[in-house]
Amino acid sequence: MSSLSKRTPTRNMLLFSGRSHPTLAQEVADLLEVDLVPTTAYDFANGEIYVRFDESVRGCDAFVLQSHAAPINDAIMEQLIMIDALKRASAKRITVILPFYGYARQDKKHLGREPISARLMADLFLAAGADRLMTVDLHTAQIQGFFDGPVDHLLAMPILTRHVKKRYGKKPLSVVSPDAGRIKVAESWANALGGAPLAFIHKTRDPRKPNESKANRVVGDVEGRTCILVDDLIDTGGTIVQAAEALMEDGAEDVVIVATHAVFSGPAVDRLKNSTACEVIVTNTLPIAEDQRFDKLTVLSIAPLLAQATAAVFEEGSVTSLFKS
Repeated sequence: MSSLSKRTPTRNMLLFSGRSHPTLAQEVADLLEVDLVPTTAYDFANGEIYVRFDESVRGCDAFVLQSHAAPINDAIMEQLIMIDALKRASAKRITVILPFYGYARQDKKHLGREPISARLMADLFLAAGADRLMTVDLHTAQIQGFFDGPVDHLLAMPILTRHVKKRYGKKPLSVVSPDAGRIKVAESWANALGGAPLAFIHKTRDPRKPNESKANRVVGDVEGRTCILVDDLIDTGGTIVQAAEALMEDGAEDVVIVATHAVFSGPAVDRLKNSTACEVIVTNTLPIAEDQRFDKLTVLSIAPLLAQATAAVFEEGSVTSLFKS
């Protein structure tokens, strides 16, 4: 990582970690060759969160890393409190690193009297004192416009496609979107994989029933091909497993499930473990417990991407240049 070696040692970069994903934060710190700032954090008996940094942060360029893992509201509140503490302690600039942006799926109204919670999240970070957001694979790119300041929308696709090319590059591939709404992302994948044909799953969803959808039919050429089924996240796993079954029923040779964020709620692990997919590829934007790991799960590290982007922001360099491959 050539950009990391150019970091000017006289400037004051400080990296802070919440408690939701300390392993990822330590990986990023190691790649940047900095220490995580010692932090005292604990919960009061009633669930309120206390945070204090154990060294001076005055005038620093602060990077606050916290992935919104379950319990998600605790992770979000802790990060907001960390930002407030930094602002009140006179940090010069506060960059919020959100490997997984909570509430990103609530980015528009499907029914009357619903909130747009993804916008509320952006407003909360701005009110707390954040100057900049850095996140990975938002549910929809429009969320970048919800925050009134710079947003670095990082893409895990280069990391994921590198693995897919190495493992399946010699086989006839099709890139499959689990629904019509993510066809643009699938197009980018198809281009990255040398112009592989596109397909998508036509599905229906009842907006009044969260985490439920029905895969109806496959649109596109998948017969005899290894299908790369791509999505931004896997929550309960119902949608993606149904899509994999539909592809196999339509004549696919194999199905590889690829997603950036391994939310893995409820029955997700059992569904994926017993699915028709030959491999499930995710990144470590969210912590994955030992009991959530299974034989056909591959976890790729997002830390190099976060470290490079952090170094670029600190040095006032280009984040976009990270994706010019």
